[in-house]
Amino acid sequence: MTTPPIRVGVDIGGTFTDVALMHPGGLATAKVLTTYGQPEQAILDGILQAADRSGVALGEIGQVIHGTTLVTNALIERRGAHTAFITTEGFRDVIEMRSENRFEQYDLNLALPEPLVARQHRLTARERIGPDGEVLLPLDGAEVERLVASIRAGGYQAVAIGFMHAYANDNHEVRMAEALRAALPDLSISLSSVISPQMRELPRFNTVIANAYVQPQVADYLGRLVARLRETGIEASVFMLHSGGGLISVQTAAEQPVRLLESGPAGGAIFAADYARAHDLDKVLSFDMGGTTAKICLIEDGAPKTASTFEVARTYRFKKGSGMTVSTPVVEMVEIGAGGGSIASIDAMGRIQVGPRSAASEPGPACYQRGGTEPTVTDANLLLGRLDPNNFAGGAIPLSVQQSKGAMTERLAGFSEPDAAFGVTEMVDENMANAARVHTVENGREIEHFTMIAFGGGAPLHACRLCEKLGIEALLVPPGAGVGSAIGFLKAPVSYEATRGFFQRLKAFDAAAVNAALTELEEEARAFVAAGADGAETTIRLTAFMRYAGQGWEIPVSLPYRALCEDDIAMIETAFEKAYRTLFGRTIDGLEAEITNWSLVVATVLPEATQVARLGGQSHAPVAKTREFFDAALRATVQAQEILRSDMIAGASVEGPAVIVEAETSTIVTSAYRAVGQSDGSLLLIRKGERA
Repeated sequence: MTTPPIRVGVDIGGTFTDVALMHPGGLATAKVLTTYGQPEQAILDGILQAADRSGVALGEIGQVIHGTTLVTNALIERRGAHTAFITTEGFRDVIEMRSENRFEQYDLNLALPEPLVARQHRLTARERIGPDGEVLLPLDGAEVERLVASIRAGGYQAVAIGFMHAYANDNHEVRMAEALRAALPDLSISLSSVISPQMRELPRFNTVIANAYVQPQVADYLGRLVARLRETGIEASVFMLHSGGGLISVQTAAEQPVRLLESGPAGGAIFAADYARAHDLDKVLSFDMGGTTAKICLIEDGAPKTASTFEVARTYRFKKGSGMTVSTPVVEMVEIGAGGGSIASIDAMGRIQVGPRSAASEPGPACYQRGGTEPTVTDANLLLGRLDPNNFAGGAIPLSVQQSKGAMTERLAGFSEPDAAFGVTEMVDENMANAARVHTVENGREIEHFTMIAFGGGAPLHACRLCEKLGIEALLVPPGAGVGSAIGFLKAPVSYEATRGFFQRLKAFDAAAVNAALTELEEEARAFVAAGADGAETTIRLTAFMRYAGQGWEIPVSLPYRALCEDDIAMIETAFEKAYRTLFGRTIDGLEAEITNWSLVVATVLPEATQVARLGGQSHAPVAKTREFFDAALRATVQAQEILRSDMIAGASVEGPAVIVEAETSTIVTSAYRAVGQSDGSLLLIRKGERA
C-alpha cells in the first residue's frame, strides 16, 4: 500500500493567509497576516510554520493546493493588463450597454461599473456567424491583417476575441488568434469559444475580457510562486482550486485564470460539505467568516449548490445586477462585507453601519497596533469580552483594548463605548442573518430546517447569535475551523467543467447532435483532469440549462450521463419540471421547454466520508477559568466558562454561556445553547431543550 503524499492547502484571504498541512501524523495549521506586496511570501511563511510544527521536512511535501483572491482583486481594483477586445462589427458596445437592468430603481445618480476595456480599445471585424454556426459573412484576410496592425500599433499586452455566436462555430476566432500569435508571439490571447462557449454575448464577452485582462498578472504570480517554492526546497506539484470547487493544474489556471474568481470561498464550501456527509446532514447552511467578508452557501445532500454565472466588481457591492456578470462555473454563495476587519462608521442619519470597507491586514483593526485607527468588528468583539487580548491567534498577535476603546469612542461619537461595540456586532450579525434568509428564500428553502456549519476565524464568534436570529437549532464547528477553506482544498477532487451553448426546443430534440457535442465535452474535460488525476477513478455529472419558451433565463437540470435518444424527451421534461417546481413551487402548463446550454463535469471520485454518530453530553468539560462576555440575546454581560478546545473530547459538554478557545479562533456558546464534543473533534452546539 502506497503512502499518500504530504499535502498542503493554502488560502490567501483579505486579512489572513491560512495553511493546512496534512501529514501521516495528522494535521498541522498556521495562520499568518497576508502580505499584499508579495502574497507568495505569506504562503512560504505559513508553510514553514506548519512544517516546523509537524516535524515535516520541506522536501517531503508532495502537493501544494492553492486558492487566491488575486483575480477578484485585480478586477475590482482595475490592476490588469493593457487589453484590447476584438468583436463583430456592430457589437463593440455590448459590454457597456449591459442588460439594461436598473438595479437601484430610485437612484438618480446610478453608478454603473466601467467596462474593463474602454471603447477606443474595442476593435471590430467585418464577419458574422449565425446562431446555428453558419457563416453569414466570411472573415477575409485583409480584415485580419488590418486588426493585427492595429493591435501591434496599440502596444497591447493582452487581447480578448469574442465574435457573435462563436460558441456555435469558432472558425473565425481561431483564424484571428493564429494571425495574432504569428505576428506577436508574446501577446496574451483569450478566445470566447474556449473560455466561455455559451449563449448570451454579454456574459461571454465579459468573461473572455476578464480572462485576458488578468492573464499576464496571474501567469506572472503563479510563475513566481512555483519558483519561490522550488528555491525553498519544495519540489511539490502545484494545483489551484477553481471557483466550481475542484482542482486544476497551475498551467490550466495560468491559461484560464477567470476560473479562479471564487477559489478561496469554494474551498470553504467543500470543507463544510465534507462534514455534512460525515454527520449525515442533508440540509446545511455553510457560514464562512474571515477577516474581510462572510460567505453563506447552501449544501444539500452533501454537495454545495453551484451556478454557471457570477457577478464580480459590483459598484453597489451587495446589490445584484450592479457588477460584471461572467459565465464560469462557481459554487453559488452570497458574500457580504462582514469580516473581523470590517470597518464601522456613522451614516448621515446617525446610524451605525458596518462594511463593506475593511481594515484587512494592512493596517488591520485598531487593536492590532499596526497603525489602524478605525473601529472594526474585531475591536467590538474585544470590547465585549469575546476575545482574549493575550491569546488571539494563539498569542501571536497581542491585542490592545485601549486602542479599540479609542477608535470606538472617536469614530462612533454619540454612542457610549459598550453601546457602540454592541451596535457594531449586532448590525453585522443582522446583515449576515438577512443575507442568509434572502439566499434560502431565493432557492425555495426554509432556513429553520437547516443545520449551520461554521468556520473561518470569525464565524465561531458569531455563529450562535446568527442561529438565534435565524431560528436554527443546531450548529457544527468542525476541528480546524479557523483555517477551514485551506483544509477544504485538501478534500477537493481534481475536476473540470466543460460547457457548450447548443439551443434546442425539447420537441425538436436532436439526440445524435447532442451526443456528439457531449462526447466532445467529455474529451475536453478528461484531457484537463488527466493532468492531475494520476489515473484516479472519475465520475461524470451532466447538466442541461433549461427554460420555458419565452422566458429570459434558465435553470440547471441534472440528467443521467449516457447516450441519449428521442425517447428520453419525456425523461428530460420530467426532470425540468421537478427542478422548476422545487425552485418556484409550481410549473407552467401549455409552454414548451427548451435547452440553451450544456455542462459536463469530470471529477475524481472522493473517498467515502467516515460516518460520525451524534453524541449527547456524557461528561462535563474541565473549566480552565471564567471570564465575562456580553450576551446579545440577553442584552447583558454574563459570567462565562472558558474551555480549551482540546478538552472538548468526545462526549464532553458545556452549558452556555461559555467560550471554547483554540489557536485560530474562539467559539462563543451563548446562554441559549450547550456544546458537546463529537468523536471527530467537532463541536455540536444545540439549543437548550433540544435533544442532541
